[in-house]
Amino acid sequence: MKVNGFICEGHGVASGKSDTQRYPKGTLYQQLPYFKERGLDLSAYFLGTINLNITPYLFKIEKPKYSFVAIPWSDYIPPENFYFFDVIFFFRDKKNKGLIYMPDPITKVDHIQELSILELILPRISGLSYGMKVGIEVADEQLQFFKL
Repeated sequence: MKVNGFICEGHGVASGKSDTQRYPKGTLYQQLPYFKERGLDLSAYFLGTINLNITPYLFKIEKPKYSFVAIPWSDYIPPENFYFFDVIFFFRDKKNKGLIYMPDPITKVDHIQELSILELILPRISGLSYGMKVGIEVADEQLQFFKL
C-alpha cells in the first residue's frame, strides 16, 4: 500500500543529534552490531531515521521482514525488541529502498513515538526538510495501513 506523509522532527537519538549524553554517536550506531550478528547489515544506510507522520493513517504489524527479540544494546534501558519492514520512499520522482525501523512499543521505555509516526532508515538523501510531503510504499503482507 502507498501512503503519503510529512517529514517531521524526531527525538534526535537515533542519529546522535540529541542533547543526551547516553548515546553520543546515536542509538542506531550502538544497535548496529546486534542487528548485523542476527543477519541485518545496515552499513549501506545513513545511521539516523527520517520521521514520517502518516496521519490520518495508523498501521498494523503483519509480518516484519526482520524481527529481533530482547536486544541488550544499552546499559541505560532494558533489552528491546525490534521490527524492520521493507519500504520504498518516493522523493522528487526517485524511488529509494530502505527499511522502516520500529522498536517494539511493548519493550520501548524511552523516546516514545506517536502512533502515526514511522521511522525510516534510508541511504543519505539530499534536499529533505521538515514539513515536506513524501510518499512511501510498503508490502501489505508486512505492514497494513488504515485510516483513523
